[in-house]
Amino acid sequence: MLLKHLSAAAVLLLLCVQSLHGSALPAVSSYEFTAYRMQHYNLAQQRRGCRGAIVVAEARSADEPVLTRRCVIMKVQDFTTENYLEAQGQGAAAILILLPKNISSISHETVQSFMVSESEALLKETLMPVYVVPEDEQLLYMYEEVKQAAATRNLSIFIRVLRSMVTATAFQMLVSNKAPIKAITDNSIVTLEGVLPGAGEDVPTIVITAHYDSHGLAPWLSYGADSNGSGVTILLELARLFQKLYSSSRTRPPYHLMFSLTGGGKYNFLGTKRWIEENLDHAESSLLHDNVAFVLCLDTLANGDELYMHVSRPPKPETPMHSFIQHLEEVVSSRFPWLKMGLVHKKINLVESTVAWEHERYSLRRIPGFTLSHLEDPKSGLRGSILDTVSQIDFRRLKRNGIIVAEALARYMYNLSDKGSPKDVQVFKGQMDFQDSRMSSMMYFLTSVPRATQLLDKEPGHILLVNSLEHEFKRYLQQVHRHTFRQDKRYQRLCTGKYMHLVKPAAFDLFLGGCIAAYLGIVYYAIQNFGYLYTKLKAAVKSKHQ
Repeated sequence: MLLKHLSAAAVLLLLCVQSLHGSALPAVSSYEFTAYRMQHYNLAQQRRGCRGAIVVAEARSADEPVLTRRCVIMKVQDFTTENYLEAQGQGAAAILILLPKNISSISHETVQSFMVSESEALLKETLMPVYVVPEDEQLLYMYEEVKQAAATRNLSIFIRVLRSMVTATAFQMLVSNKAPIKAITDNSIVTLEGVLPGAGEDVPTIVITAHYDSHGLAPWLSYGADSNGSGVTILLELARLFQKLYSSSRTRPPYHLMFSLTGGGKYNFLGTKRWIEENLDHAESSLLHDNVAFVLCLDTLANGDELYMHVSRPPKPETPMHSFIQHLEEVVSSRFPWLKMGLVHKKINLVESTVAWEHERYSLRRIPGFTLSHLEDPKSGLRGSILDTVSQIDFRRLKRNGIIVAEALARYMYNLSDKGSPKDVQVFKGQMDFQDSRMSSMMYFLTSVPRATQLLDKEPGHILLVNSLEHEFKRYLQQVHRHTFRQDKRYQRLCTGKYMHLVKPAAFDLFLGGCIAAYLGIVYYAIQNFGYLYTKLKAAVKSKHQ
C-alpha cells in the first residue's frame, strides 16, 4: 500500500513538472524584445504623452478586474478610450500594445476605434508608461496566456494563484532605463521651396504646399501614409507635370507656381510658420511679398469618395480662390460625378494656441488659402496614427484626387472655361498623365521610414529621405531653397526605443523548486527504506503468484 502511494506521488510530481515544461514559453523563459515608447512632447505650453519609462510589473489582461501596479497587455482591438482610462485610473504600472504586422487584416471599425483612442490618449500627459511593440509568436503566446488567466477570475483566489504557479501564466515585464530621459531640443526642421516662373512680369503666384512629417502614438512606428504621404506624392507629381508645361514659352501660363514641402506640420505647422515669417518679415524680395492668388494645401488625399475644401473665411465672388474652387467643382461634376464635394468654413480662434489646418498659418498673415482633404473633421484620428500605413492607401483614389487638382489648376491658369473649352476637356493625358508606377514608388519610399519630426535629422535613412525630396525639387523646379529652422523650446519631444524583458515570476521558480525538493525527498525516503520496501514488494509478488 505504501509503495502504491509513493508511486502515485512520484507520478504526480512528474506530471506537474511536465505541465510546467509544456506551459513555458515556446522557445525561452526569458525573452527580450524592442518596444517603442509613447510620444512625450510640449505643444504650445501643453504637456502631452507619457512621462514614465521604467516598468517592473506582472503582465495582466485588460479584462482583469484589478490592474493596480500591473502591466496591461492589449491588442489593437483592446485599446479603447474606456480601457485606457480604466488602466490609468486604477494606477496600472504600464500599458503594452501589440501591433499586428499586417495592418490590413484589421477591420475598418477596429482601425477607426483605435485611431480615436490614440488621438485622445495623446491629448493629455500621463505618468503611466505606454509602449507599442510589433507582434511576434512569443508575445502572442503571452497575450493568450494572460487572457486565459483572466477568464478564471470567477474562481477562488487560492485556485487562481495555484493555477498561475503551476501553469506559469504570470509574466514579469521589465524595462530598465540606465540613462536619464532628456528632451530633444536640438533637432532641426527643414522646409523646401521651389518655383516654376510664369510668363510675364509681376504675375500672380499660386502656392501649392504639403507637410511631409508624420505623427502617431509612438514616433518610431509613425509612417503617415495618408497623412501626409498622399499630399507629398500628389505635390511631387504636380511639379513633374507642370514643369513640362512651363518648359515651353508657348505653354507657359501667366502665373508663378511655387511649391513647398514643410516640416513640423504635426507640431502646429511650425515649419510653415517659420517659413512664412522668413519670407514676409526678413526676406527683401519674395514671391509671398507680391501678388499671391491663393495657397492650396494638400492634406490626406488617399482615401474616401469625398473632398472637402477647408477655409478660414468663405471666398468672395470674383476672387482667384473662388474661381479656382469653381474649377474644382467643374472637374468633379464632369468626370467624377459620384464624388461628394463640400466647403467647410472654420473661423480661426485667436484664443487657441494651435491651428487645425496648414492654410490657417497663411490666413493669419492675410494670405488667401484653403486645405483640400478627404477628411471633414480636422480632429480626425487618421491625421496622427500608427495605423496609417501604406496598406491603408487606395492608389486609385490617390490618383483621382491628383487629377482633379491638376485639371482644375490648368483650367484656372489657362482660363479654359472662358475660352469655350468643353467641361470634360482633359489636359493631362497620354504622356502628360499621372504615372501609377511613380506615385506608388514615391508612396512606398515615403513610408519606408517613420517620418516623426524628431527623427528626421537623427538617422541616415531619415536624412536621406529629406535629401531625396530636395533632389526631386531640383529636378523639376527652379530657385530651389532649403530652409532649416531650429525648434522652439516649447516644442520639446521625447522618443526612446527601449528593451523589455519577459521572464517567469518568482512564484514559478519557488513552485518548481518545491516540486524538485519533494521529488528528491521521495527518492531519498525510498533509498533509506529500501529493505522494508523490498520485503513488501516481495510479499506482494508472492501472494499474487499463490
